[in-house]
Amino acid sequence: MNEIDVCIVGTGASGSVLAAELSKAGLKVICLDAGPLREPKRDFASDELEAEKLYWNDPRISLGHDPIDLSRSNSGKGVGGSAVHYTAQMLRFHHSDFRTYTEEGVGEDWPIQYEDIEPYYNRMQKILQLSGPSRFPWEPYGERFPLPQHHDLSNNTLKFREGCERLGLKHAVSPLAILSVPFHDREPCINRGFCEEGCMPDSKTTPLNTFVPEAVKHGAKIISDAMVTQLLMNKDGTAKGVIYSKNGQEHQIHARLVILASYVVETPRLLLHSANAMFPDGIANSSGVVGKYVMTNTNDQIIVKYDEEIRMYRGNPVQALTLDPYEQGKKEGYARGFIMNSYGHRPVRLAGLFFENDVSRYGESLREIMLDYNHYGSFAMLGEVLPQEQNRVTLSSELDEYGVPIPIVHFSFHENDKKIREAAKNLLVNIGIASGGEPLYHLKATAHLMGGCRMGDNPSTSVVNSYGQTHDVKNLFIVGTPTYVTAPSANPTFTTYSLALRSSEYILDQLKKQAI
Repeated sequence: MNEIDVCIVGTGASGSVLAAELSKAGLKVICLDAGPLREPKRDFASDELEAEKLYWNDPRISLGHDPIDLSRSNSGKGVGGSAVHYTAQMLRFHHSDFRTYTEEGVGEDWPIQYEDIEPYYNRMQKILQLSGPSRFPWEPYGERFPLPQHHDLSNNTLKFREGCERLGLKHAVSPLAILSVPFHDREPCINRGFCEEGCMPDSKTTPLNTFVPEAVKHGAKIISDAMVTQLLMNKDGTAKGVIYSKNGQEHQIHARLVILASYVVETPRLLLHSANAMFPDGIANSSGVVGKYVMTNTNDQIIVKYDEEIRMYRGNPVQALTLDPYEQGKKEGYARGFIMNSYGHRPVRLAGLFFENDVSRYGESLREIMLDYNHYGSFAMLGEVLPQEQNRVTLSSELDEYGVPIPIVHFSFHENDKKIREAAKNLLVNIGIASGGEPLYHLKATAHLMGGCRMGDNPSTSVVNSYGQTHDVKNLFIVGTPTYVTAPSANPTFTTYSLALRSSEYILDQLKKQAI
C-alpha cells in the first residue's frame, strides 16, 4: 500500500482548515468523514425534522448526575461537521480565558495566551468574511470586520436589545459568519431562519463553501461515509495510519502523519479503542488524561411572552448579544461568567425543550403552551463550565455496527456552574421585564463539547502540546475542541478555526525540518 503524506479524520471546522492548508503546500492529503458530502442547495431543507440527519445520532451512552444531550449542536455527522449547522456567531476568547487558574483559582491555565492566537483570529475573520458592527463595545475582542453588520433584525432581537438598553447593559449586533452583502458567487442572508438546520441558500460560511472545496482544488481527496475504527501503529511507536469502514468493506490508509479532527467523543473513543501492547491504556495516553475533563457550555433560555406578535422564527436565531457578564462572577462570589444573546427557536425545537425540561408537558398541556408561540421571545445565556476530571469519555462493553465499543460520556455540573446558571437566569428575566414582556419559562440546555484530550506543556498532565501534537506520538496530532483546557462562555468555533490555522503552520515547519 502506498503511503500518503497526511490522513485527516474528520472534516469539520478544524479538519477542513488543515486539509486546505496542507494540500496547498503540496502535501498529498486524504480526509475521512463518517457522514456524507452534502450540497446545501440540493440537500438542505427548511424543515426541522429533516435536519436531524445532520446530527451525530450513532449510539452513545450519557451518564452522570447531569447527563448531557450528545447530538444536535453537540455533534455533526457529514463533511463539514457541526460547523454546517451552527448559528455562526463568531466570538474571540478573552485574555482571562487562558489564565483562569492564575486569575481566579479555578480550572487550569492554557499553555498559550491570547496574544498567541490573536494573529490567527485576525486572518481567519477575513477568510470567513465575518459581518459585524463598525464598533464592537468589548475591545479588543472584535474589530475591523470585513463585512458590515446585519441590519434586518428580528423582533426577538429588537426586544433583547431594548431590555439590555434599559438595564444599562452594552449590546451589539453579533459578529456572524453569514454574508450581509453578496460575496463572489454567494448571495447574502435572506433571513430564512434555518441556520441550525443547514443554510440552503448558502449564505452562511461553513467548511462546505470554504476550506473543503479549497482542499479539493489543491489535490486533497475527501472520502465520505467512511467510519474510522482503529489507529494503526508502527513498532517504533509512531502512527502508521487508520482502518476505516465504507459500504461494509474494511480499508486501510497509511500516512506519514495522522491528524484526528473527530471532535470530543469520537477522538478519545478511537484512542482508547486502539490500545495495544505498547500503549495498553490507549494511544497517546501515558498521562491517563485521554477522555478526561470533558466540558460543555450551559445554554439556558428564558421564554418571554409579549402582547404583540414576535414570531421568533424570523431571521438568524442569534443576532445580538451582550458580553457584559463575561467575568461577572468576580463581583458576585463565584468564578468566571457568561454571555447573553437573542435566541430565536423554530417551533419543533422549542416544543422539544419544553418537554425535556418537564416531561409532564406533552399532549394537550404542550399544545396549550405552544399556542402562544408567535407571542414568545427567547433570550439565552452561554455559560462557562469548569473542567472536572470525573467528566469523561469511557468505553462500554456494548459494540456498535462496526464492532467498536459504544462510548459513555459521564457528566456532572460543578457548583460554580450552577451559580452561573442562576445568575444568568435572573439577568435574563430582568431583560424580559425591561423589554415589556412577561418571563414565563426557564428552559435548561447545553451547547458545544470541549476537552477530552487537553493541551499542555507537561506530558504527565496533558495529551497534546499547544499545536495539537501528541506528547507520546510525534506524528499523531489532535485538533479542535478536544484540546481545550477550559470552556469559555464565548462560542468555540472561531477559536477552533484559528487554532487549526496555527497548527497547520507548525506542521509544515516541522515537516520542513524533518522533525516529524
